[in-house]
Amino acid sequence: MSGTFEVKAVVNNVTIDDAGTVTGIAWPFGKPDSYGDLIEPTAFKFAPEVPMIVEHEQRQVVGIWNAHTVTDKGLEVKGRLFVEGIGPAREARRRLVAGSMSGLSIGYQLHEHKARPEGGRVLTDLTITEISLCRRPVHPDARTLEVKSIIEGTSMENELKKEPVVEQKSDPVASPEEMKALKARMDKLEAKANRPLAANNNHPNGDNDNSEKKAFVSYLRRGIERISPDEVKALTVSTDANGGYLAPEEFGSELIRLLNEYSPIRSYARVVNISAPEIKYPRRVSGTAATWVAETDDRTESGMTFEQVTLTPFELATFTDVSNQLLEDNAYGLEGELLADYAESFGKTEGVAFVKGTGTGQPKGIMTATGIKEVKTGVAATFPTSNPADVIIGMYHQIATSHAQNGAWLMNRNTLSVIRQWKDGTGRYLVLDPITAGGVMTLLGRPIVEMPDMDDIGAGKFPILFGDLSGYRIIDRVGLSTLRDPYSLAGKGQVRFHARKRVGADVTHPDRFVKLKVAA
Repeated sequence: MSGTFEVKAVVNNVTIDDAGTVTGIAWPFGKPDSYGDLIEPTAFKFAPEVPMIVEHEQRQVVGIWNAHTVTDKGLEVKGRLFVEGIGPAREARRRLVAGSMSGLSIGYQLHEHKARPEGGRVLTDLTITEISLCRRPVHPDARTLEVKSIIEGTSMENELKKEPVVEQKSDPVASPEEMKALKARMDKLEAKANRPLAANNNHPNGDNDNSEKKAFVSYLRRGIERISPDEVKALTVSTDANGGYLAPEEFGSELIRLLNEYSPIRSYARVVNISAPEIKYPRRVSGTAATWVAETDDRTESGMTFEQVTLTPFELATFTDVSNQLLEDNAYGLEGELLADYAESFGKTEGVAFVKGTGTGQPKGIMTATGIKEVKTGVAATFPTSNPADVIIGMYHQIATSHAQNGAWLMNRNTLSVIRQWKDGTGRYLVLDPITAGGVMTLLGRPIVEMPDMDDIGAGKFPILFGDLSGYRIIDRVGLSTLRDPYSLAGKGQVRFHARKRVGADVTHPDRFVKLKVAA
């Protein structure tokens, strides 16, 4: 994987003063990100100039990173926003102050890595080429520590509310020579960002207009037999092992982002890509049996036993029919329509399976898996009238502390409506609304995830699940593959587009979960 370009977004402790710098932890150590990846402290190298950009938009350079230090906490970086020179930098500062953008994301060329036994990778050699300000981090502990501005006489939104943590610097004004050098450096970075980009995973080729995407759109509209040889070469061909068809990488990535809207469990469970028909994990059933013995007594056998957990991917498929006239008339937003259609079909079907799947011909759902503890309401078809929250508290304490501290509540919107009306003895609601934009609601200090496919409250139903969702594993065997069929519906003036993928899932650690059963 030498030279592979990757992105890691790793939010909220912001202080402000007048010095004009941004400080944060671009990558924390000791804890893997949501993909299970770790980076060794000795792995980091840096390009001669590392630009500060927003959401990895190469043409939106808002500053420069000029210092980096590897500490016990992680990779600490320090840079400066160009707030005195360009509007995007001032807008970035406004969003940082408001708290709507407080994550950091590193873009890097990966040279070497090794597999982690727990899943994911350990990155051992990489070169950082950019560090971006972002909203949604992959690593939960990466955050912006300080945001400072050189703007004078301007109050930003919410800035007055944070007055107790404002720092003052004695000399925030840059000299004319410093300003001239800074602007020259900014012009150089902007010119560099406007050049055609080298081929990598984020940017498929060096053309600004992205000929790969144009080739795929031409293939969808006119078929492989009517596009030029150069356009055919621009398409990415799935490997024989995947059994795929022509499809550019952007479409597969965009589908995954849309899937999270319909199937939020993907955002919390452990997702693994495999290249075999199935994957097996060893699971310890019983541990060692230590006993007290005298100095010369016989020792007892440990009795450690194991079993295997086998995860198998199943095929998920759909198709969309589009008329030839719509394909020929370029006013039709084909790409967006196909993405929306695939996302809805795949996302809804996959989401139901991840919750209630039988495991036969489809993934095993988290609510149908065996071995998960149950807590009952004790009242037929509903919660107890007095102190209903006692049932929830009992659930929280049914699993180990380490799992409960990483746990999340799963329920649908109807159940959440009932829970949100519960109050304590002082009249305070037990479900706390987020205090920042884009945050999550919490119950007993743990986040609530709305799962539309969970049961409603009713006799014999399971409306709530609590646990550490890393104990539910999703395996992706084949990503989105697309096949254009111009023949089946030729007599009706239509072209059929087939889409398929292979995915499986099952609970690997049932001890990390507990579910609520409403009494019959």
